[in-house]
Amino acid sequence: MRRQILIRLTVLAVLVLGVSLLHYLTTTEKDQFHDIYRRLYYLPIVLGGLWYGLRGGLGVSLAASIIYAPHVVFQWGHHPGTNLEQYLEILLYNAIGLLTGVLSEREQAQTRRYQKAAERLEESYARLRQQADQLLAAEEQLRRADRLSALGELSAGLAHEIRNPLGSIRGTAEIVRDGVPEESPLREFAEILLREVDRLNRVVQDFLDFARPEQPGEDRVDLNQLVDEVLALTGRMLAKSHIEVRFNRGDLPLCRGRSEQLRQVLLNLVINAHQAMSDGGTLTLATRCDGQRAQLQVRDTGVGIAPENLERIFDPFYTTRSDGTGLGLAITARIISGHRGTIAVDSSPGRGTVFTIELPCSEECHDRD
Repeated sequence: MRRQILIRLTVLAVLVLGVSLLHYLTTTEKDQFHDIYRRLYYLPIVLGGLWYGLRGGLGVSLAASIIYAPHVVFQWGHHPGTNLEQYLEILLYNAIGLLTGVLSEREQAQTRRYQKAAERLEESYARLRQQADQLLAAEEQLRRADRLSALGELSAGLAHEIRNPLGSIRGTAEIVRDGVPEESPLREFAEILLREVDRLNRVVQDFLDFARPEQPGEDRVDLNQLVDEVLALTGRMLAKSHIEVRFNRGDLPLCRGRSEQLRQVLLNLVINAHQAMSDGGTLTLATRCDGQRAQLQVRDTGVGIAPENLERIFDPFYTTRSDGTGLGLAITARIISGHRGTIAVDSSPGRGTVFTIELPCSEECHDRD
């Protein structure tokens, strides 16, 4: 900015001094040249007004008048008629400088008003866009809640209708199994039937959990202890699949919620990570605290999730596995939401997935890790 000012002042000074030197170095007999030189003074005067407003226009016109006046008095003193014309020209210099400066300042003021108006419009547009995004997000949440409610009612009805005959089927299969010798093929078929009934019963239980998740209470939950329990439960399964387990334990206070529900959440995420690392890998769990919110991360080095699937992984009944129900992550998200927490996912194909859960703590905490 300072360099630009210096360049402009130099240009104005060179123009004024250059035109003045032309006057002083040209004899008065060449009056046609002096007529041209007088008009050249308007160039720096107009530029001064445009660049610096009223002060610039008047400043340059006064400088030109002061420098040009001695030339009129001493070199043109023997031409009275011409002197009058030149004095009027000097007055016109200042009039043009004044007019150009005033108009330039008005234009600059108008430009500043337009710029401020544009900035206000841009801010208003940004706020409107943010509010629109929030409204769209809220609308999507409402639609999703409606879908969840309808699906929950449907799931509950179907689950009860399926579960009742399942008990009869299982009882009949047990009678058949216990009534035949161990070497009989019927006993093997009965065992297969029992296993399939148990698998179907687990699917039905997922439907029931999704339909009517238990409302969280105000129990005090130790997240680190939950991680230890889930890792103890799944340790042999993970080791058998050549999955290395790491647990970065943070210093956490107790969290508000129900331990059974949060254990189910953590178990779902660990099982998902295990399924994503069929060829082995590393499972990293980490806890930390920030303010009054505890954070739990479950990170795997598995196959990852395709970008087009990321937005739908928490939708009920959405799954990319042929043997999945699509309810595990939907139940997980619903439980976390019921605990006034948040769950987020970050993933890329071939690089693994990380789930981040944040839950309210029972007191202010500071992670000392």
